[in-house]
Amino acid sequence: MTPASTPFTYAEMTTRNRGFVDEAEQARLREACVFIPGVGGMGGAAFMALVRAGVGRFIIADLDVFEVSNLNRQLFARADTIGAQKAEAAARLALEINPDLEIEVLGREWTDRLPDILPRADVAINGTDDIAAGTEYYRQCRAHGLTLIDAYASPLPSVTVVRPNDPRLEERLGYPTLGVAWQAITPEMALACLMLEIEYVLVHSSSHKYVDLDIAAEVAAGRRSRFSFATMVTMAGTLMAEEALRQILARRGGTDCRGYFFNPHAQRVERPLAAPLAYAKRILVRGLMAKLLA
Repeated sequence: MTPASTPFTYAEMTTRNRGFVDEAEQARLREACVFIPGVGGMGGAAFMALVRAGVGRFIIADLDVFEVSNLNRQLFARADTIGAQKAEAAARLALEINPDLEIEVLGREWTDRLPDILPRADVAINGTDDIAAGTEYYRQCRAHGLTLIDAYASPLPSVTVVRPNDPRLEERLGYPTLGVAWQAITPEMALACLMLEIEYVLVHSSSHKYVDLDIAAEVAAGRRSRFSFATMVTMAGTLMAEEALRQILARRGGTDCRGYFFNPHAQRVERPLAAPLAYAKRILVRGLMAKLLA
């Protein structure tokens, strides 16, 4: 075992990465900058994985503090971080893993600072669940030619990679936010966006088999907070981190703007259905959602 007094070095920390990345690629990771607004659930899991992979620079943001209910899934939530600002606590704990990290911590102002942040980042990850802020994030990533990695509001781990020329989520799913300034997006619009996202998830994955649909209906109706689980969140965040590493290292492969769902229950990957099948299933899903919401 390595004595606790052994001085930290980046080279020793990343020595076991060899075989997955070569020396030049590791150096590229060390110089890379990743922007992650939302470092609680999936964003926090992605942040943790990228820190341990040896990415050297981050810009992170979050509006919230850690709560007891976050302990079930958020990797930077601990008994001693309850009540602490998420971004500040996550930065502190990340520095305990790699003291050489460069981390810029932001709060509520991150949306206004996107024109300054995005040109400095190599890749962007979406860890926020705020529809209005997320809409602006997507739009600004397009304007600055930056790839954005995201995941669906799904009970199955998922990941999408939205490149600069890809359609935005609001365009693909037909959100009512199209053409609306992000500050003017109302709670009613945000709920409609969530419903369209849930519909997409139910159409293109087998998510309905693995959750309590009555509780899901309460979430969709705004009567209950979103439910989430440790393994789902951590797997989704790791999938996001893997795609971020692929972008930084310019590796071929990976997913696209439609993404995929990973089903650990059935041990398979579920990809978006072909249009005719999706059309037929959407009719059934809309009927199911109407029944549940009633």
